[in-house]
Amino acid sequence: MIQRETSVIPSRAHRSPDGPVRTCVGCRKRELAVELLRVAAVPDRPGNCAVIVDSAGNLPGRGAWLHPVQQCLEAALRRRAFVRALRITGSPDTSAVVEYVNASHGAEESGPPVREQVAKNMSTP
Repeated sequence: MIQRETSVIPSRAHRSPDGPVRTCVGCRKRELAVELLRVAAVPDRPGNCAVIVDSAGNLPGRGAWLHPVQQCLEAALRRRAFVRALRITGSPDTSAVVEYVNASHGAEESGPPVREQVAKNMSTP
């Protein structure tokens, strides 16, 4: 019988030493959970749900994670990422998340940064 060497890799080597890693539903980048905002779906009225901020992290059910910035929120809304991530049907009310992101980062960052248009490959006569 052939004996094989046992691996000396710790059993929890696959985990990050800094904490759990989650994926932002807006930009799809992976970050530590402490840097992301958890949102959850709660029943709003019969047949409809509302997406609210779960700052304590203890609301029941599935949660979705989002960078608390306007760009990620807009991408998540445009792609209907909350519906997929939270596994809900219909169009959820996301006004609570929009208000939270706007309040936490101010109205001056409501849009993408303005960039100058630079003419490239233009020759002067």
